[in-house]
Amino acid sequence: MPAPPSARILAAVDALPLEPGMRVLEIGCGPGAAAREVVRRLGPDGFVLATDRSATAVDQCRRHAAAEVAAGRLDVRQVAVEDLLLEPDEAPYDLAFALRVGALDGRHPALASRALPRVTAALLPGGLLLVGDGADLRDPRG
Repeated sequence: MPAPPSARILAAVDALPLEPGMRVLEIGCGPGAAAREVVRRLGPDGFVLATDRSATAVDQCRRHAAAEVAAGRLDVRQVAVEDLLLEPDEAPYDLAFALRVGALDGRHPALASRALPRVTAALLPGGLLLVGDGADLRDPRG
């Protein structure tokens, strides 16, 4: 059984403007603590796509969120954010968030110039992208 989310992860999820039934994209999911907490808060009709560039993180997230994956409420995909593309039949997302992801939080500006258009294209018009480390979430697109 995975450990419960840390106080930092809970503060970040608390800061997300979640509504029941939303489609949410997590970038840089790591072992999946935030993704699992978001799924729990979205109710039975919500969905989370958890992504990470690391095969190890994706494997951990799949293991820790096996019940959510089996229920069709969460999917996990290995992809770098700068390479993110929706599948041909995949609906766009209401909200995307990233915690401690260098390509979006200012640490890697060259990657950000490629990543931000990819994330924006995966969102519904007016969809939010929130990036940060805990409750200090902001939209890097301005």
